[in-house]
Amino acid sequence: MKVFEGKAGDRVLLLGNEAIARGALEGGVGYVAGYPGTPSTEALEALIEASSKLGFYAEISTNEKVALEVALGASLCGGRAMATMKHVGLNVAADTFMSIGYSGVEGGLVILVADDPYAHSSQNEQDTRLYGMHAYIPVLEPWEPNEAKELVKHAFEMSEKYKTAAIVRSTTRLSHIRSEVILGELASPVLGNEFKRDLSRWVLLPANSRRLHREALERINKSSREENAFSWLQEGRGEVGIVASGIAYGYVREALKDLNLDVPVLKLSLTYPLPRSLVEEFFSLAPKEIVVVEELDPVIELQLRSLADELGYSGRIRGKDLLPSVGELNTTVVKKALAEIFGLSFVEPELFDLEVNVPPRPPTLCPGCGHRAMFYVIKMASKRMRIKGVYPGDIGCYTLGFFPPFRLVDTSYCMGSGLGIGLGISKASLDEVVIATIGDSTFFHAGIPALIDAVYNSHPVVLVVMDNSLTAMTGHQPHPGTGFDFRGEQRPKVHIEDIARAVGVKFVRIVDPYDVKRAIHVLSEAINWVRENNAPAVVIARKLCALYEYRQKLRRGEKVTPYYVDEATCTGCRVCTDMFGCPAISMKDNKAFIISDICVGCGVCAEICPFDAIKKEGGSS
Repeated sequence: MKVFEGKAGDRVLLLGNEAIARGALEGGVGYVAGYPGTPSTEALEALIEASSKLGFYAEISTNEKVALEVALGASLCGGRAMATMKHVGLNVAADTFMSIGYSGVEGGLVILVADDPYAHSSQNEQDTRLYGMHAYIPVLEPWEPNEAKELVKHAFEMSEKYKTAAIVRSTTRLSHIRSEVILGELASPVLGNEFKRDLSRWVLLPANSRRLHREALERINKSSREENAFSWLQEGRGEVGIVASGIAYGYVREALKDLNLDVPVLKLSLTYPLPRSLVEEFFSLAPKEIVVVEELDPVIELQLRSLADELGYSGRIRGKDLLPSVGELNTTVVKKALAEIFGLSFVEPELFDLEVNVPPRPPTLCPGCGHRAMFYVIKMASKRMRIKGVYPGDIGCYTLGFFPPFRLVDTSYCMGSGLGIGLGISKASLDEVVIATIGDSTFFHAGIPALIDAVYNSHPVVLVVMDNSLTAMTGHQPHPGTGFDFRGEQRPKVHIEDIARAVGVKFVRIVDPYDVKRAIHVLSEAINWVRENNAPAVVIARKLCALYEYRQKLRRGEKVTPYYVDEATCTGCRVCTDMFGCPAISMKDNKAFIISDICVGCGVCAEICPFDAIKKEGGSS
């Protein structure tokens, strides 16, 4: 079902991110802005889909900083607004975020941030709760999808009550589990009406900021004294208690049941600041020892230690001495720690070794992906020019260029970092040629400032923009270069080549990566140009995402004609497998063959085959 469907009281099965989106709808959200990023993406997509049905505004922004500023602007007009992002997206938005901590807000402003313990699809495991502490912005953590829905509704109310933004922290497991959710009434969008001019709050001059800093501390302390919604005490026997938050509370519930333990438990949804009255009461229920179960950093543990010192609690507080600070928790890990605390025997579940030889399946670019063709071009052009190359990469599908057969990603830190790092390498390693890669969406998101720097400071770097005309990795979302929005409506198209020329790049070329020979020639020219002119060059490898194009063809009823290998001509040279690596091509009896079920008919393999052994089905063999 769609998140905007159903009536109050219905029990429905929703993804965690869909439950979060439903909570925003029931909370009267009037404005939504975000940037896609796993594991947060589905919440943004669900809200955009609902916006046209329910009459509120929603957009995919250029990056997370812009998204937060769009949401803040709506809040300053009295509207209820939500910004969505993954955890590393908050780094991008941090400048604005930190100032919101001082200024506060007008209409309710909720920031959905989805953390990624275990770094399933991210470059780090950073804990968003620390950002809340840093900025004096409350952090709410649901433990299951239905509570996530309710917490988002409450976050809008809390935001308006204390005139502060509020973070709702999800994690990969919470965002991507499905669970029963009890629907409430959809609320009318709170749209506000006009800008609430307040120069003493919205203009962060030093004199204002000093006063606002004190007010931010007062707000957070007040919320600590007054807030305890969706947090509760569970009494039990003994003098040792457990504190848990988020999905870790679910693991605690299962562990206690399996170990047959009845102990005091403090379940927290407000994890910064801690609800002071509940903590004080819990200290009396667990006078000997408290065990804190939380994923990643000891955020609750550190706050409890501070409150224990202030309130005179003399018991022992434990947490990260028992439980890992790295990766996800699970019921087994929690059971093992609690068994140690309570002196119980615990045998870890036996994992059976099935001894089955399963072929390895490393991450790979899709069949027909233009990025694969362009990586082949980069490798061949580097070989032709006999250069010693350095290949800074970025965040996107093309990060997979790190893997064989290409190995053309030497660095990958964050969105937009590849070119910037390449600029430094170009000055520090004069005998090497820097060829940096970046995606089209990432270029708009965070790549333009480094390109301007390359022009201004004369960096001899080749920037290859892997342009598949979509934000493909997170699910084919549009961006400023697609020419349409998430609803399929036409939008002004921003051209990467126009931006490159506008900032002063003299060598700008567009290639079709399927046209391998021309692309190698153009990239070779770019390498020569940067060497001779001590300035940057931009090569845009433009090819619509093959997976998206394949689906569009099927929808239009177009036939996709695969290629095949003429066994009589094939010599088994393995260029198509070992140097190009398309997953639709394999080897049998020292001959290449094409798996027609997954071949999309791009024809690049036919172009690179040195013996002309690959043909299009239906053509002359």
